[in-house]
Amino acid sequence: MTANPVWSVDPRTGKQRERVAVEATAADADAAVRAAHAARGALADRAARAAFLRAAADLLDGAAAQVVESADAETALGGARLTGELARTTGQLRAFTEVIEEGAYLDIRVDRADPSLTPPRPELRRYKVPLGVVAVYAASNFPLAFSVPGGDTASALAAGCPVVVKAHPDHPATSELCGALLRRAAVESGLPADVVTVVHGFDAGLELIRHPLVSAAGFTGSIRGGRALFDAAAARPVPIPFHGELGSLNPVVVTPAAAAERAEEIGSGLAASVTLGVGQFCVKPGLVLVPEGADGDLLTAALAKQLGQTGPGVLLDHRMRDAFTAGVRERAALPGVGAPVTPGPDGEHGVRAGYLAVAAARLLEGGPYELLLEECFGPVTVVVRYGGADEAAAVLARLGGNLSATLQLSRAETEGAPGPASALIAQVTGLAGRIVVNGWPTGVAVAPAQHHGGPYPAATSHSTSVGGTAIERWLRPVAYQSVPDALLPPELREANPLGLPRRVTGA
Repeated sequence: MTANPVWSVDPRTGKQRERVAVEATAADADAAVRAAHAARGALADRAARAAFLRAAADLLDGAAAQVVESADAETALGGARLTGELARTTGQLRAFTEVIEEGAYLDIRVDRADPSLTPPRPELRRYKVPLGVVAVYAASNFPLAFSVPGGDTASALAAGCPVVVKAHPDHPATSELCGALLRRAAVESGLPADVVTVVHGFDAGLELIRHPLVSAAGFTGSIRGGRALFDAAAARPVPIPFHGELGSLNPVVVTPAAAAERAEEIGSGLAASVTLGVGQFCVKPGLVLVPEGADGDLLTAALAKQLGQTGPGVLLDHRMRDAFTAGVRERAALPGVGAPVTPGPDGEHGVRAGYLAVAAARLLEGGPYELLLEECFGPVTVVVRYGGADEAAAVLARLGGNLSATLQLSRAETEGAPGPASALIAQVTGLAGRIVVNGWPTGVAVAPAQHHGGPYPAATSHSTSVGGTAIERWLRPVAYQSVPDALLPPELREANPLGLPRRVTGA
């Protein structure tokens, strides 16, 4: 049987660039997982893991020109954007070396024996251990930061878990290049190359989620694809954790006071956020509540002007372009939905940015208008004109889980006593994983306090895929009761030979 070829395609022309690999067969996927499983013991050395991630970051930086050129040829995201994404990616790898070396992620807790308690307490020592082989499903829209060398891979390796990455078909050459650099870094750090493996093909993705030696999975992509894998992970004879980022509308609420204070500034900022990366960010603001009246009109006029001045762009592939144009067309055809700046196709390969407009009362009718509450991937947003706080709250109550929610508030609302703005904060806290005030959700800082996730369908778990605490997804706790010191793992021994932070009897 002939293996299916994997082609790198130029989204600017739709033409094949080069054949870079073949799709993995069931036997190939099995071999990759088994090799990763066999290599897991080598990752037990924390110092070696830290050295590996640091070497990977250095090799990626050293190959920056080649990596950026390859990624741009396959995604049309542009050199400037991809140079920044590469810096974010290598910075994230280095950040996880600090997480490893500090050791707080192990969450070590020691409770001394106390026979005087009721019931008596035995000696207990607890820490976290790696789950095992992790399957990572790369994202289309971030060929570096959420792909082969991205956050799922970096955090899993930092936890001590070998990784098999199912590359995204939109950037297979970049995936192969980055995979080779990670494997080289592993070998140069004294680890087996098979702590990271890249496979291609839809069937390979299914084989990974079903493989008995895969212990967890990370995914960034569509609700449909992510939910199918999530269900498969739960249906296994031994279910496994599936940490998926699936889709998000990322609502924005502009208060009347904010619109009165800086309507044009907000309109221009919204346009820039909606069109960043040709609207292909998972945190693109896709639903914007704007007050009715003259101030709201000024805001939408500024939005329309800025969008009208935005040149056409190219989406990641022609399938996404078709889905974008069909999705916009279907939404714009609903009664009462306008298109002040019409988004849609531009020429044979490009797309134009724009926005749709609807009254809140019409949206709240439900039925076919539920479509406006679904993500439309690409440079478009839906502006909902609302008449009062109750109507805005009713729209928000219709939303599912989101990665982010943004509030545009006036200076008085941010500096005054708690009031309506506090109620808005409370409401959006219930539906999003990150709350932004007087900013825009596009651009997710890699920082210890970051949370990139949210209630379903934004994510399938309550964990973050960005920041140091992303490592927690790939660990499980183990408690040791009355185990002699010589038999304990080094991390838990009384003398603390590794100098790790720990809580002892609550202190």
